Amino acid sequence: MALHFELVTPAKLVRSEDVHMVVVPGTEGEFGVLEGHAPFMSTIRDGAVQVYATANSAPEVIEVRGGFAEVNEKGLTVLAEHVEG
Repeated sequence: MALHFELVTPAKLVRSEDVHMVVVPGTEGEFGVLEGHAPFMSTIRDGAVQVYATANSAPEVIEVRGGFAEVNEKGLTVLAEHVEG
């Protein structure tokens, strides 16, 4: 089982892949998303999105600034105002 994850900026699609889990820096606190997560929307704060490719892997860290996150039946989409790097 895998979670479909997309990271998007206003300028381009940065990432689109199937992963195990993503931890997002929500404005109300960090939250983790696995496949099958209930539908959910949140604003995000400046911070690190942590992408876990597999259950036992170390996370890949992607620095983002502001934006929104949406979880739906298709997966997780993070629309970030800016992505570092």
